[in-house]
Amino acid sequence: MGKSLSDLTLKELWELFPIIIVDANPDWVKWYQEEELAITKALGPTIIKRLNHIGSTSVPGLAAKPTVDLLLEIQPNTDSQEMIFKLAEFGWDCQTKRTIDSADIMMLKKGYTVNGYAEKVFHLHVRYCDDWDELYFRDYLRINPKVAKKYALLKKALKNRYEHDRDSYTEAKGEFIKHYTQIARQQFPNRYRP
Repeated sequence: MGKSLSDLTLKELWELFPIIIVDANPDWVKWYQEEELAITKALGPTIIKRLNHIGSTSVPGLAAKPTVDLLLEIQPNTDSQEMIFKLAEFGWDCQTKRTIDSADIMMLKKGYTVNGYAEKVFHLHVRYCDDWDELYFRDYLRINPKVAKKYALLKKALKNRYEHDRDSYTEAKGEFIKHYTQIARQQFPNRYRP
């Protein structure tokens, strides 16, 4: 019997799933819409408060990792174990679950196989409803193509340096994201307050 993903070391996972940056793909919006429909059907309004397409694939024309990120904001009384079980039926695998200030924060993934990436790859960020930075950063890039282009150049440079080190790649983008998120919050404060 072969190895499963959970049997692999972090180094082996990074080798199997390197950082890849590709030109924008108009199909990413369609992929999001298909997953949005499936998640909505699986969970319904008793669990879902808001669902958004976030990350670079949500910004038209932006080069990105070909991974569609979704931000699922859940109702306060959600049974997280039941939700994880329902999503598992649709191919979602819970990668991380932690509690911060008595709130469950989860990351589910779809499209990772023992042979590498599937044709479609997704990350589902699960949180309680709030005005999350990802929404502000996404919207700022959507209305500021010059900043989006700078972000694409940064990601390509970092990909060359950290192709097999996802944590360092993510950390190296942090200051850029933080800077423009702060500007976005000043431009449209409380835009996403529940």
